[in-house]
Amino acid sequence: MFYHWCTVRRLCPKKPLLQLVIQARGLSGADAINALRPFYFAVHPDFFGQHPREREINENSLKRLNGYLENLQKPGSRSFKPTELTFYVREREQNSSNVQEPFAASGFRAVRFTLHTRDLLSTVLDILKSCSLSTEHVQSLNGGGESQSNQKTERTFHRPIKWDKTYYSFTGFKDPEEELEQAQRMETTLSSWLDSNEKRAGRKLKNSLPLRKELDRLKGELCHQLQLSDIRWQRSWGIAHRCSQLHSLSRLAQQSPEAPRNAKGRTVIFTDRSGMSATGHVMLGTMDVHHHWTKIFERLPSYSTLQRKVLLLEDNISHLLGGIQVTYVEELQPMLTLEEYYSILDSFYNRVRNSRLPFHPRSLRGLQMILESDRYAPSLHELGHFIVPTVCDPATLQWFILTKAQQAREKLLRKEELALLETELIKASAEKFCLQRLYKELSVSSMQMIHACSRLLEEEALPYLQGMHLCISHFYSVLQDGDLCIPWNWKN
Repeated sequence: MFYHWCTVRRLCPKKPLLQLVIQARGLSGADAINALRPFYFAVHPDFFGQHPREREINENSLKRLNGYLENLQKPGSRSFKPTELTFYVREREQNSSNVQEPFAASGFRAVRFTLHTRDLLSTVLDILKSCSLSTEHVQSLNGGGESQSNQKTERTFHRPIKWDKTYYSFTGFKDPEEELEQAQRMETTLSSWLDSNEKRAGRKLKNSLPLRKELDRLKGELCHQLQLSDIRWQRSWGIAHRCSQLHSLSRLAQQSPEAPRNAKGRTVIFTDRSGMSATGHVMLGTMDVHHHWTKIFERLPSYSTLQRKVLLLEDNISHLLGGIQVTYVEELQPMLTLEEYYSILDSFYNRVRNSRLPFHPRSLRGLQMILESDRYAPSLHELGHFIVPTVCDPATLQWFILTKAQQAREKLLRKEELALLETELIKASAEKFCLQRLYKELSVSSMQMIHACSRLLEEEALPYLQGMHLCISHFYSVLQDGDLCIPWNWKN
């Protein structure tokens, strides 16, 4: 989530900026970010703290949008794949004087659109129009670009830059600077927040207990009936929502008992769309009707050929890159269908094969890499995985892997130690405070979880936590079923 805040911080600088010159032919990258300010304020995940599902969808969509915008700015880029995005857009505040409620009465609405334009200006306009946001500020900026393009001298603004007015219309805040000062004076601490929210969380948790038992019962029955390996959820949906999805699957199994039998031994994941995942799990889209689910179950046997092709491509890429293992990690990558993953592998394989990189055979055995289509520079994850863009320059890739190989091996060895330490600290923290459950969000790294649990164990007493469900996150929140969310780096 931090990269979203970096975007917002760029929109609200502390120093006067040099006036940007907008060319008549389109917008620059900085101008595009400026023009999208109303959009960022309307969909920013941090404003959806009480709605984890919508917050996570916006996080993932913003990540894909940033990749699309970066691709538009990359010199020489000519290949653009249409990108479908879904955002939850906050409604405008009806009563701007009411600063107590950050959401309007109508809450938010879902917006889905597809990006297919090849320049920044058209893309920015499409995004704003799709979300029913004003485009006047973009058109006026672009219109004045021609007269300014011949100016070679740079001028500074005559007054400090203030936040865009759309910030006030969406949040209802009177003055962002005053809000920041007040937040600094009244900074939330762990004990003060628990003191203020323990009773509300306790009531919600008590009300959710019958549904939690029902969820466990339904999941156990369906796993036994359909002989499934497991049933999981991609997003942090509430207990009632999960029960509803299991009831739908149970009705399907009763109405069409033959089709679900094809899922024997597999894991079913409730997610945003239906299909087979890159890891071979059955994806059931929560917005799809039973007819679509039935088709997916019926098609499962036909996926075996494609799965073999995926494994063959992974082996071929590994052979070309010195034996490094190509893998797919659900926690680090977006949920891809098997068809999408095959397309990524095939594209990367052809790119590497044609470049004929001189890796020594089996010199990189024991190392691991994952492929991502929305990056442009390789990186090394803290857990030791190489994160490789599918469009990465082969020579750059070779240099990066060879120079980081030893560091990657050390991180992979350290990963096992971290996993063991994280498990031990979670168990110790849960026992010390008599927690019913202690877990973390997927966006919280192992190092952050270890840091949070270590600090929890240093606390002398937190009686409010007894019997609660505690989630280590990036923000404070009480979920709809009574789970307490606290940031991993809370303040004492």
